[in-house]
Amino acid sequence: MFAHEAGSGAPVVLLHGFGLDHRSLLPLERTFERSGEWRRIYLDLPGATRTPADGISSSQQVADAVVEEVVARVGDEKFAVVGNSFGGMIARYVAHELRPQVLGLATVAGVFVAPHDERAVPPRTVLSEDPDVVPLLGSALEQYRDDAVVESADDARAFLAHVLPGLTGADEAALERIAERYSLDREPEDAHPDPFLQPTLHVTGRQDDVVGYDDAWSHLAHYPRASFAVLDAAGHNILFEQSGLCSALIADWLARIQHAS
Repeated sequence: MFAHEAGSGAPVVLLHGFGLDHRSLLPLERTFERSGEWRRIYLDLPGATRTPADGISSSQQVADAVVEEVVARVGDEKFAVVGNSFGGMIARYVAHELRPQVLGLATVAGVFVAPHDERAVPPRTVLSEDPDVVPLLGSALEQYRDDAVVESADDARAFLAHVLPGLTGADEAALERIAERYSLDREPEDAHPDPFLQPTLHVTGRQDDVVGYDDAWSHLAHYPRASFAVLDAAGHNILFEQSGLCSALIADWLARIQHAS
């Protein structure tokens, strides 16, 4: 499994969304650089740009492969894990399967209910359009507008640099196989029902019509050390649309981990 690594210190594994690659999470680099000593391990999940998906045909197989990869890379070291969207579902699985080693868990617009038709999501809402994004994005405009809630030139540039390369480089046949068996065999919180006591962060977007926010908040009791946040003016592209707040919340989560260690 391909990994982009940066920094040194306690490991933190970062898992991207479905159909993207590790570059979608690289905007978090400045936050980690300012938050102490962290060895960042950005994985390309099976089917992403630089990781083949040979033999992978379900989310459960992706999750199990990630657990194996994390163990191979960190050994018996304690580590933290961050997941965005689909990566949030995988991060929850990793955190519960390897709980004795886990320093903390963070999800950003994370999947908590796998079947799309069972998710509690708000109606599709676009709060503002920006005509300046049209010439910037060109043929990628429709892909950007699939999820954009608050359009801006800065977000459009971030999309081109960090999101579009993963979209264009993904193994579509592999993603179709995985999408047909998108649910995990068992939800992590059900498989490991004892409360998850490590510092946790769940960030959601108020206008996120892909995964919503209610499904994350329904797990409030399972995470007694969790900060839950619903950010207004944010859809599924919350890392770009509310980058400042996401950065502050992740920095706070990292500080809580350091204080607890």
